[in-house]
Amino acid sequence: MNIVILLGLLVTFATGIPVLLQLLRGHPKGLIVLFFAEMWERFSYYGMRGILIFYLTQHLLFDRAEASSVYASYTALVYLLPLLGGFIADRWLGSRKAVAFGALLLVAGHISMGFEGRPAQQDLIYGGRIYPIAAEGRMDDRVAHILVEGKKYEFGPREGGGITIPGVPIETGLPASIPDGQFEIRTLQDPGSTSMFYFAVSLIILGVGFLKPNISAVVGDLYPHGDPRRDSGFTLYYYGINLGAFWASILCGLLGQHFGWWAGFGLAGVGMFLGWVVFMLGKPLLEGKGEPPNPAKLREPFAGLVNREWMTYIMSILAIGIVYLTVQNSKLVGGALIAAIILSIAALAWIIVRVCQTTVERQRMGLAAILVLGSVVFFTLFEQAGSSLNLFASTNVDLSLTQAAGHFLGIPFGTPDQLAAIGVKPTSWWSWIDTSVGAAQTQSFNAGFILIFAPILAALWTWLGRRGKDPNPTLKFGFGLVQVGLGFLIVVWGAGLHDSAFRVPLILLGLLYLLHTTGELFLSPVGLSEITKLTLPGVVSFMMAVWFLASSIAQFVGGFIAGLLVTESVGGEVLDPKLALDTAIGGFNALGWAGVGFGVVFILLSFLVRGWAHTDKPVRTDAEAETATS
Repeated sequence: MNIVILLGLLVTFATGIPVLLQLLRGHPKGLIVLFFAEMWERFSYYGMRGILIFYLTQHLLFDRAEASSVYASYTALVYLLPLLGGFIADRWLGSRKAVAFGALLLVAGHISMGFEGRPAQQDLIYGGRIYPIAAEGRMDDRVAHILVEGKKYEFGPREGGGITIPGVPIETGLPASIPDGQFEIRTLQDPGSTSMFYFAVSLIILGVGFLKPNISAVVGDLYPHGDPRRDSGFTLYYYGINLGAFWASILCGLLGQHFGWWAGFGLAGVGMFLGWVVFMLGKPLLEGKGEPPNPAKLREPFAGLVNREWMTYIMSILAIGIVYLTVQNSKLVGGALIAAIILSIAALAWIIVRVCQTTVERQRMGLAAILVLGSVVFFTLFEQAGSSLNLFASTNVDLSLTQAAGHFLGIPFGTPDQLAAIGVKPTSWWSWIDTSVGAAQTQSFNAGFILIFAPILAALWTWLGRRGKDPNPTLKFGFGLVQVGLGFLIVVWGAGLHDSAFRVPLILLGLLYLLHTTGELFLSPVGLSEITKLTLPGVVSFMMAVWFLASSIAQFVGGFIAGLLVTESVGGEVLDPKLALDTAIGGFNALGWAGVGFGVVFILLSFLVRGWAHTDKPVRTDAEAETATS
């Protein structure tokens, strides 16, 4: 039994039972439906996210820089498309129909990811001869060799650059040491496999675009304006999000590594299908919330062929082709983001100058803009998790929780190698405790820490607020940025503890994710709450769109940074682990001090803008805001 699963069950029962009791008492029944639907949606997204970078570098054999770029384009579009999905729902479909449609697109996308196709093949070319590179296993089990006359030979880095092939006989004509420039690594990808991958992620991107913004909107619709249960309801909903992310990272990574990519991606698809079933069966409990703004108009025929609802679905499906072409072109994604940034800045300036009528309103909107900027910086650093940190865990982290095998209540525990060292050979998976952690499973650390610490910090803010000592939002953002920076620096400062294979202790990665999680809790829920409080009622939707845009920008820039932290790989394996460690530590050092530096700037800035929220003054009403913006 995998120890991560055992610890996960302990965390889930300890934190989940109180949450379930709160769901059943004092909240609309529809929240239970949305809780489980969103839990399974996040299960599918984070299950995909946890193993995607390994699929790109090991199955499709993208080099690590290219894989980071593709990952960045994918995640950037995942956070950009909700702007379109929210607009379509507001104008035509309504939130409920948009969520159901998005869920079906996600199911189709994950099913498509299950069709692996032929893996890519790499060859070493030297002296006009071709030597195939044979690779077996996935993720942490990945092992690659060079085939020379039918025999497998290990390979490694050559001092000064190049490759070494120890033990290869001289009569084969292949030297045991080849300098850079005297050999070539050729990659042959199956076009069908690559095309299927891009088609699948296009479905997923579009599906998230319809589902993500609209399911949150339905949560808000369940509570009347001013309902004191709203904040508590969103907290419970946030727990469901992270519960899905937590178990996806554990289970999809485990299945993907030991059974096949199809199993990891397929389980994510099964999760999304369950979410769709829960959502559809729970429709009566939603109390009519999230329905189309004009149902009669939605049923009207369009161009004499189908009604407007089905035309919306058809046009959206056709848009998959646009997403398919865009996700393959990082420059196109970057151009779209730049255009969106320019338009958003222009719109925000117009709102502050022309729409805001008082200094109070201008300062509130200015503070909201400052918080959006802080979120871009934070999530650029934080979202290294799925790319550079995932690859770092696979290459340069000792993923065992124990130093040696032992027994607990008569049950042997340890990694497979540790058990073999003491002569123990388990007969079945349930007869021992596997204390190794998969690289993809480290993605569960963040969600697991949120399940533990979110209620604690929520209680802390409430306790401080009652005493009038709750830090202002800019100060909280500063503390969050300092923590995300310190997370990287913890690994930098502990890098000297690496072993002979250039792997640092797992505890360092755990501390990094702990600080990143507490930093997130200082910033993300605070930012969402403050945007709704600070923004003029007439432009709240616009500012929430800008908040999503900030996440998209962070994903894209973060992917570019991740591409700078990688080293050469052959057959999906890093050629030089020492160089990989040195490169990663150098990058983490820069990221860490950048986070601390921006955090200090925000802490100092907080003393200048702490009064900009004007919590003691009333906010303009919806009717007044609508008159001003019309």
